[in-house]
Amino acid sequence: MSPLRRAIRAGLRCAVGAGLPARAVGWRGLRDRSLAEAAAALPGARLEEVHPPRVHANPLPRGVGSASELPADAGWWGYAMADVPARAAEATQVAELGPAEILWYRDPEQNDDFFPAIVAGRGSKLRMREVRFRPRHERLLMGNGLPAPREVPEAVWFLERVWHNHSHWLAAHLPKLLLLRGLGRLKNVLLPARMPPAHEASLRLLGLPESAFLRFDEDRPLRVGRLTALSTDRFAPELVGLIPRALALADAPAPTRRVWVSRERATRRRLLGVAALHRVLDDHGFERVVFEELDLPAQAALMRETGVLAGPHGAGLTNMLFAPRGLEVVELADPGFPNPNFYALGAALGHRHRFVPARPVGDRPPVEQDLAVEPGALAAALATLEEAPA
Repeated sequence: MSPLRRAIRAGLRCAVGAGLPARAVGWRGLRDRSLAEAAAALPGARLEEVHPPRVHANPLPRGVGSASELPADAGWWGYAMADVPARAAEATQVAELGPAEILWYRDPEQNDDFFPAIVAGRGSKLRMREVRFRPRHERLLMGNGLPAPREVPEAVWFLERVWHNHSHWLAAHLPKLLLLRGLGRLKNVLLPARMPPAHEASLRLLGLPESAFLRFDEDRPLRVGRLTALSTDRFAPELVGLIPRALALADAPAPTRRVWVSRERATRRRLLGVAALHRVLDDHGFERVVFEELDLPAQAALMRETGVLAGPHGAGLTNMLFAPRGLEVVELADPGFPNPNFYALGAALGHRHRFVPARPVGDRPPVEQDLAVEPGALAAALATLEEAPA
């Protein structure tokens, strides 16, 4: 940005801070602030730190001698496999803010992903995990395409980008709802009027009453008189552990089933050469499950009885949230595209992880490439399950 443009932006921020409506200057006077920074800057706002930031000591994956053996590429995720054994978790914060506007857009070129933004008080654009003000939000506000916002006196916002994704909903969103319930703040929580059936089923599964939610139409932005917002870490044990606690999994009998997450209905990241892999799985007592054919309560019931969960990298592994502590997770993944999320999630839940290297096949983007695994590599990993140390 040129010095002149920076000076103009600084002048606009001063004007907005002095009381000029952000709309009057095309929303260019907004300050980018974290939730804590916004709460400190806005009159009458309150911030509660529920969990302080801390470093979690997590076990290494089975068969790995030190963190230096793990990939150090942070890739898209902001942290690497090598960071998980001593992963720094951000604080859990809940803030009550003053007036706020919430807007969003969906991007058809990115799997119809949902991109939310929040403008709080006089010109603070909030910056939280998967919630931030993007150039397209500014263009929407400056144009004439947005309908008049729906006025809401008081509400709670907890939604992130791609909330509609199965894995993100279970791991990143349900824990926040359980946190709100524990804090006595499960009231007027904003939810889209239309959600996938599995999302609705998850609310019932955890005993979250419909009366707690305020449904909104995605076709209209929102203007909230007093907004409560959350800033959380996605893989903090204090948060993801709320799901097994809500399901009383500590009281579940010792699980014995061995479950293979089949991706036979997947249109991307398919596993090739499955016939040879199935023979290995049969030899080691695995039942092959297409999770898409089960509703969410049935998936949760199955996981309650599962002692070993194996499968290629994909959303089905997120069901480890519904398994008793100590689950053995065997993830088939490409070491050249080292996504640490399931390792971090499993560690936060008290599960043990094991990787089986997979080879990418094809010329699609890494997140969509098919995978091939040597049957011998899978057999070797499964053969060590019985002798693995506790």
